Amino acid sequence: MAQDGQNNLTRGAQTDVSQNGESVSNILNQDEIDSLLNNGSENEEHTGVQALLNTSTVSYERLPMLEIVFDRLVRLMSTTLRNFTQFNIEITLEGIDTMRFGDYLDTVAQPSMMSVFKAEEWDNYGLMTIDSSLIYTMVDVLLGGRRGTAAMRLDGRPFTVIERNLIEKMVHLVLSDLSAAFDPLSPVTFRFDRLETNPKFAMISRPSNAAVVAKFRIDMEDRGGRVELLLPYAMLEPVRELLLQGFMGEKFGRDSIWENHLAEALWVSEIDLLAVLDRHMTSLKQVLNWKVGTRLLLDATPDSDVEMVCGDIPMFYGHMGRKNDFIAIQIEDKIKRQKD
Repeated sequence: MAQDGQNNLTRGAQTDVSQNGESVSNILNQDEIDSLLNNGSENEEHTGVQALLNTSTVSYERLPMLEIVFDRLVRLMSTTLRNFTQFNIEITLEGIDTMRFGDYLDTVAQPSMMSVFKAEEWDNYGLMTIDSSLIYTMVDVLLGGRRGTAAMRLDGRPFTVIERNLIEKMVHLVLSDLSAAFDPLSPVTFRFDRLETNPKFAMISRPSNAAVVAKFRIDMEDRGGRVELLLPYAMLEPVRELLLQGFMGEKFGRDSIWENHLAEALWVSEIDLLAVLDRHMTSLKQVLNWKVGTRLLLDATPDSDVEMVCGDIPMFYGHMGRKNDFIAIQIEDKIKRQKD
């Protein structure tokens, strides 16, 4: 007979004895054992600083104008690729993300093509990724594939010269449209640099550097694929202030109300106007020897012209005289400034 309060422990099982002598066996499964051993450490691992270090996303300032640029790019690409393929094409912007460059390369599915391009005016590089589905679809369409049939995928082999040349033509068209999309904001020329199939050869930035990734979906009836544009924040730095705008022309457009207020404030501004009797060059040694009572000889007579200056800008010529008990200057002519 078992006594109350006595527990017999076995491996993976615990037996409790009730008052009426009946025993109940509660067997712990592997998940429950792991849960007890971990003691909640699994949840703590993804909190605080550790979660910040492990995350693949980067918290960066939002660039509202970049969304407008990409929306404009969608419209331009739709027309360009429709003319290029003679096919009904629908392009959608799936999203704009911010992540580290190294994390992005880890997400690139193989096989795919990565085009490195350069922003000439900004002197930096970007990356365009075309997945295999879109590559085979484009090749099939451009080489006369029948409508309504899925493109053939031949994984496990490198891309042929013909496939690379056809995709390179498409990349040139997309880069031209990207330049046109940025043109209203800031003129820039995106130039094709090279086409890579290995992410190791597409290192255009440090793995820890942040970048903007725009994902586009290109559909041609029942087939298609994705194009992804990666623009490092370092490349966008020359136009960062423009991209922070909420709408086109917010900061660099003309504002008539502000111009009127500025003009009114300028008209009532007080300035210092100096009368220069003569200019004389002397050494610092002589200046240090000046004392109270030292006389300075000026090459000026009572009839000499007096120059009126505002800051370093000469304004008028005049003659010195007296009016009542004050020394006065009568302006005779306006000094014409020479254009630089």
